Amino acid sequence: MFKLLMLLLMFLSSLAANVSQDIFILAGQSNMAGRGGVEHGKWDGNVPPECRPNPSTLRLSAKLTWEEAHEPLHADIDVGKTCGIGPGMAFVDGLRANGSRIGVVGLVPCAVGGTKISKWARGTQLYSQLVSRAGASVKDGGTIRAILWYQGESDTVTKEDADAYKGNMETLITNLRTDLNIPSLPVIQVALASGEGKFIETVRSSQLAINLPNVKCIDAQGLALQRDNLHLTTMSQVQVGLKLASAFIDSFGNMP
Repeated sequence: MFKLLMLLLMFLSSLAANVSQDIFILAGQSNMAGRGGVEHGKWDGNVPPECRPNPSTLRLSAKLTWEEAHEPLHADIDVGKTCGIGPGMAFVDGLRANGSRIGVVGLVPCAVGGTKISKWARGTQLYSQLVSRAGASVKDGGTIRAILWYQGESDTVTKEDADAYKGNMETLITNLRTDLNIPSLPVIQVALASGEGKFIETVRSSQLAINLPNVKCIDAQGLALQRDNLHLTTMSQVQVGLKLASAFIDSFGNMP
C-alpha cells in the first residue's frame, strides 16, 4: 500500500508541474499507432512488461492534457480504428533500461493509420495537427528530443509514390524543423518490415538512403508480422521500441 501511495504521489506531482522534461513525437501510420495484439478488429489486451505504465511516463491526450501513459497510446488519436501495442512505451522502457539519465518523459502520439506521406505534407491536416500538438507539449516547459517516425507502407502501392518517397521525406523533415523552430531536431525513422503493395524495397531503399544531419534509421525487416502480413506482432513492436531507444542513446543521448 505504501509503495502504491508513493507512486501515486510521484504521478500527481508530475501532473501538477504539467511539465515533461524530455518529449518525443510519435508519428507515421498504423505500425507507429500500434496494431500489436489486434485481430479481427479487437485488441487482446496483452501488455508486455516493457509497455506497462510508469508514473514518470506521460502522454499528451487528444485534449492536449498530460496524463499517465498507457497502452494503447493512440486510442484517442488514430480514431475509428482499433489500436493496440505500438513501439512508444517500449522505447521509453529501453531508454531507462540502458542507463539513460532520462527523467519524466512525455510522449506525443500523432500517428494515423493508412496515411501516405503525401498526407503529411506541409499544409495538410495531419501536418498541422503534429505541429500544433508539438507546440502544446512544450507550452509549460520541457524539450522536444526527437521525432520517431514509422510510415511508408501505403507508399508501396504505386511506383510513382515509392519513387517520390525520399524527396517527400526529406522535405517533411526540413519543414518540421523549420516550423517547430528546432533546426537540428533528431529524427529516427523505421525502415519498413512490410507494405500494402509490391514496391516495399523501393521505399526501404529511400528510407535507408536519407543522409540529412541528425537523421537515423533503424530496420524492422525480418521482424514477425501478424497474419495480415502488414502489421507487427506485439513482441515485434517491443523490439522496434527498444531499437529506437538504442539509436537515440547512441546518437543523441548526450545532446543538451
